[in-house]
Amino acid sequence: MSRRVPRSRAPLALALGAALAGPLALTPPAAAAAGSYTVTPLKFTVQAAGRSCTVDADLYRPAGVDRDHPAPAVLGTNGFGGSKSDGSTDTIGKAFAQRGYVSLVYSGLGFGRSGCLISLDDPDLDGAAAAQLVDFLGGKRAADDGTTADFVTLDAPGDPRVGMIGGSYGGAVQLATAAVDHRLDALVPMITWHDLAYSLDPNNAVGSAGVPGVFKWQWTNGFYLIGEGQPLLQPGLDPSRINSLACLHFVTQACRTIRTLNSGSYPADRTAELLAFARRVSPVSYLHRVKTPTLLVQGQADTLFNLNEATATYRTLRAQGTPVKMIWQSWGHSGGVTGPASGELDLSKGNLETSYVGRRVLAWFDRHLRKQTHVDTGPAFAYYRDWVTDPHHTYATADRLPVLNRTLYLSGDGTLVDRRDKVARGTRGYTNWPIPTSHSESSLAGLIGTQDSPPRDTKGTYLDWTSKPLDRPLDVVGAPRATLKVHSPKAERTQNSGDAADKLVLFAKIYDVAPDGTRTLVRRLVAPVRVPDVTKSFTVTLPGIVHRYETGHRLRFVIAASDDAYFGNKGIKPVTVVSGPGNTGMLQLPVAGP
Repeated sequence: MSRRVPRSRAPLALALGAALAGPLALTPPAAAAAGSYTVTPLKFTVQAAGRSCTVDADLYRPAGVDRDHPAPAVLGTNGFGGSKSDGSTDTIGKAFAQRGYVSLVYSGLGFGRSGCLISLDDPDLDGAAAAQLVDFLGGKRAADDGTTADFVTLDAPGDPRVGMIGGSYGGAVQLATAAVDHRLDALVPMITWHDLAYSLDPNNAVGSAGVPGVFKWQWTNGFYLIGEGQPLLQPGLDPSRINSLACLHFVTQACRTIRTLNSGSYPADRTAELLAFARRVSPVSYLHRVKTPTLLVQGQADTLFNLNEATATYRTLRAQGTPVKMIWQSWGHSGGVTGPASGELDLSKGNLETSYVGRRVLAWFDRHLRKQTHVDTGPAFAYYRDWVTDPHHTYATADRLPVLNRTLYLSGDGTLVDRRDKVARGTRGYTNWPIPTSHSESSLAGLIGTQDSPPRDTKGTYLDWTSKPLDRPLDVVGAPRATLKVHSPKAERTQNSGDAADKLVLFAKIYDVAPDGTRTLVRRLVAPVRVPDVTKSFTVTLPGIVHRYETGHRLRFVIAASDDAYFGNKGIKPVTVVSGPGNTGMLQLPVAGP
């Protein structure tokens, strides 16, 4: 049954004048966007990897769009734990229907009223299901009640002009779909992952392939409980969404992965299975098949899927010739209860014309879905700057990604110095406790609407190196790198035990220290490391940041023995660091500007 939404009830205010006053002036929406639209609930029975799944969807059709006056389409789905009816997903349907697009929003497999198990955006399941919705938009199939769509712009018979947009779980599914269906014309994946093995069990040591990381237990178990708690969120589940008592609502391999991570043990066979599954369902394994123009939007405030994930996807797509651009917006999965910064795109509000990211999305779809070749889709790279107060200039732009162009050295006296010959000789050490002694974040604080306590480290369980006060502002844009050599005889004795959990674990991070001594852990981001070989030096890629260190402030680089958002060391493993002019660690920074 359809329902008509008159223009007077439209939830989104179109503020074209304000939009054009911003730093990027874009083509206004089509005239049809000003009219009403109808919403038709639909069910689709799809086949995916030998399974039959029901997909629950809503079709938004703008007034005036028919067989003789077709329009391009936008396809969207929910984040993890959501459905077609949650705030941001529902708004996608409304927002683009108001702007003249046919919109089809649906509950992803295992969520809302859609059937089948949660498979973590597996291309063979979630991607295949979405591709059959593209069939519907292309007129190749009907919904279960016989409804057809003969009013979508076609590039060829059965090939609709269609783009996808969505965040997090609704972001990765776009890449999964594009990998199995080349009919997609534009993607806007937001705050999503590149490699779930890195997302949930990160090892930030360069060249650590095959070495498991450090379990991000708070984030992972939070989402696992959301998935397993589906009967509480959605009574009367489709039987196809029940697996077994041991693993209720996920595919079996996902549950095995969670159990391995929670065990705190990494024997070779289970580790290989963990890495293989996590990567198989991640873009890292199938991006080579993605040819669809992609606008990546990643959040700076995101300890779940940090900026490095989008950067890895961007570099892969760019290297293979897939059209791609990237924006680092302010908000992501983290950040407490504050939500998007003022003027930023808020998917639940649909403020497309009045936000920089929103205007970039509209331009991307105008260019690739409406084929308005004169539309400027913006620069290759843009990033939000929270220290800029002028709302028209909060984003800086560049034609390439930042590079590491500033080096500081870790002196033996605990200072960061700008020349190797300034390094003082010295030996310093720390040891871990049986319980975590450092706090970066309570990962789910933002999701449940609570404030988090400040980051902290316990004396004797970390080492730090601090720069002199800056004589001018320093803008760090990108992922810093640190090269370290540590000594830990106990870790040396256990690192070849056959269980990778016996390897040394540490956490690298960067603070901003104000003149009054106040410390800020930038975006609460840390770099967990399971050291591949403690007898050798190693390099750590820290999470990307966009941060201004003001005049008079100091940088502080820290390595800590633990972090309560992650699993830590197995046993007590004291660590020492020896520094001297000819043999010392260093910190490299991507600095923007002069």
